[in-house]
Amino acid sequence: MAQKILLTGGAGFIGSHTYVELAKAGYEVVILDNFSNAQRDVTDRLEVISGQDVTCVEGDVLNAPLLDKLFADHKFDAVIHFAALKAVGESTEKPLDYLTTNISGLYTLLGAMKKAEVFSLVFSSSATVYGQPDQLPVPETAPRSFNNPYGYTKLVCEQSLEQVAASDDRWAFGILRYFNPAGAHDTALIGEDPNDIPNNLMPYIAKVATGELEKLSVFGDDYDTPDGTGVRDYIHVMDLARGHVQSVDALLRTGNSHTVNLGTGTGYSVIDMLRAYEKAAGKDLPHQMAPRRAGDVASVYGDPDLAREVLGFQAERDLDDMCQSSWNWVSRRKNT
Repeated sequence: MAQKILLTGGAGFIGSHTYVELAKAGYEVVILDNFSNAQRDVTDRLEVISGQDVTCVEGDVLNAPLLDKLFADHKFDAVIHFAALKAVGESTEKPLDYLTTNISGLYTLLGAMKKAEVFSLVFSSSATVYGQPDQLPVPETAPRSFNNPYGYTKLVCEQSLEQVAASDDRWAFGILRYFNPAGAHDTALIGEDPNDIPNNLMPYIAKVATGELEKLSVFGDDYDTPDGTGVRDYIHVMDLARGHVQSVDALLRTGNSHTVNLGTGTGYSVIDMLRAYEKAAGKDLPHQMAPRRAGDVASVYGDPDLAREVLGFQAERDLDDMCQSSWNWVSRRKNT
């Protein structure tokens, strides 16, 4: 019998792509999503991609009775937890929303898991827990800190999982710290579709390419980097999704926790991204240089060696793949 996974936030950008990879790997998956940052027709598109019916429950991880019913109705083997708020800027304006959803949501989920005796969880963390790193590439052993409420919630969640694991050896957690997910599924049926002005670089460039936004502002061109613009570690969302499958595989196979970076180990600059997207779209994209933003650092990219050692994970797609798949997705979405 196929092992069953609860996928919280499974209709969102990373969650939906992870659903596809889980289904391909033979897992039975139940999605829980409140659709606060996802389109309702995502499940229809997932059915086309996967060739099977999608089970999706609309609801919130803060709803303890709903979670109890879900665990009573299904015999889950593990949980992959994506359901959280994720915009750095918004977190500074609405810190209480982030503290409640991200931290209390995790605690409510863990409580339901404990009652149902489900002790394996893959947690969607972030490279924001490294704050402003003083070492590149950033290893998992780097000091943790935070620069904003969003980063604070991810750090508190990581520390909470470590405390829970130390208290009871039945628990096994896969803490995945990822950098900048980008791209879309090869079918162009699912991809990143922010409800408002994007906070991240690639979806912003994508909206410039489709004409939804006028131009890209490049914040800072005087950093100590090859072209003066900020350098970040971008990873194709399908590589990232596969990493989550490898993480849950490892938890269920070994019962041992792990904390790893999911990245490429390669830094790409803002200009690298812009030029690659222009190549994918086949046109020049309007942009302007702007002053640095407070709190931004010159370069951040991760050391992927531990993920390869522990999970067998290695990113397979490059920046051109990310940009081409993103362009295919946004072009199709705009024309349908």
